[in-house]
Amino acid sequence: MRVLVVNVNTTRSMTEAIGARAREIASPGTTVVALTPAFGAESVEGNYESYLAAVAVMETVRAYAEPFDAVVQAGYGEHGREGLQELLDVPVVDITEAAASTAMFLGRSYSVVTTLDRTVPLIEDRLLVAGLHTRCASVRASGLGVLDLDRDPDAAVRAVVDEAERAVRDDRAEVIVLGCGGMSGLDAAVRARVDVPVVDGVTAAITVAEGLVRQGLRTSKVRTFAPPRSKSFVDWPPARRDGSGVRTTR
Repeated sequence: MRVLVVNVNTTRSMTEAIGARAREIASPGTTVVALTPAFGAESVEGNYESYLAAVAVMETVRAYAEPFDAVVQAGYGEHGREGLQELLDVPVVDITEAAASTAMFLGRSYSVVTTLDRTVPLIEDRLLVAGLHTRCASVRASGLGVLDLDRDPDAAVRAVVDEAERAVRDDRAEVIVLGCGGMSGLDAAVRARVDVPVVDGVTAAITVAEGLVRQGLRTSKVRTFAPPRSKSFVDWPPARRDGSGVRTTR
C-alpha cells in the first residue's frame, strides 16, 4: 500500500517531520510518500493561504507520477479535501476530520488546541461542514505561529499543554486534539502532562486511510464527488511539476 501525505505549506522541514511521524504509525507494508507543494505559503494561517494551499495540494497530487492507494491532506482546518475527492477515486483523508472522528470514539466531547487565534474560525467552520461540531467543546489557540512549532518544539508543548489543561478544566473536554499538522509528534509529550487522551491528526489520518484501503473502499462518484466535467480552462494550469520535481509547462 502506498499513501501520499501532502503538507499544505512549502516548509520542507515540516514535510519531513510529518512524513517521519506518518511512517512511525504506518503498518508494515505501507509506504508513506511525503510531498511538499511546489508553490504556496511557508505556513498556512488564514483563508487566503488556505485556498492557495488547496490548489497547490491538488496540483501536487495530480503531478505525482506513480500509483498510490490513498491520500492524506496534512493541514488542520484547510480547504481542498473536496476537490481532491473529485479528482481521485482512492480514499482522501483530511487530518481535521480524521482527528475529530477519532476523538469521538474516546470521549463524549473533545477540544482542539491549534496555533493562532485567527485560525480558530476556519477550524470551527471545517468541523461544521464535516458534521463534527456538535461534540466539539471548544477550539483554543496556543498563540504560536505554525513556524514556531518547527523552531521550538519544547515551547510548543508548553503552550499546547496550557490550553489543553484549560479546555479540560473550563470547557469540560474529555479528549484533546492537536489542531495543526506541524504539531504532529507532540501528542506523547502533551499526553504525559494532561490526563486525557490526546489525538494527533497525522497519526489518526494514516490509520483511517489504511483501514479504508484494506476494506477495499473508494470515494463515491455518483454525485457530490463525481469527476470534474470535461471543459476548457483558460491558462490553467500554467505550469506543472513532473515526478522528479522539475518544473515543466504544457
